[in-house]
Amino acid sequence: MDNEYLRTIFALMFVLGLIGLLYMLVRLYAARRFGLGPLRAGTRLAVVEIRPLDGRRRLVLVRRDEVEHLLLVGPERDVVIETGIPARPAFDSSLATARAAEREPRL
Repeated sequence: MDNEYLRTIFALMFVLGLIGLLYMLVRLYAARRFGLGPLRAGTRLAVVEIRPLDGRRRLVLVRRDEVEHLLLVGPERDVVIETGIPARPAFDSSLATARAAEREPRL
C-alpha cells in the first residue's frame, strides 16, 4: 500500500516537472518567434506587447529604437493607429521602492 502512494507521488512529480519544462520551452520559443522579451544589445526592433481584440484582429505595440508604434493587425489589412509614442524606460524596482518610501507618512 505504501509503495503505491510513493509511486503515485513520484509520478505526479514527474508529470509536474514535464509540464514545467514544456512551459519554459514554449516561453523560449515564443520569445524567439515573436520577438517578445527584453531587448538584446544591438537590437533596434522589438514587439513590446500583443493584445487580441477579437478572433481576427489584434493590437501590436512595436518599439523601434526609443519610439513605439501602435498597429491594428487583421486579415484584411493592417492599420497604424498611433506613431511616435515615446518608449517607457525599463522598470527599476529600487527607484519604485524609494518613491513609495517617500510617499509614506512619517510619525
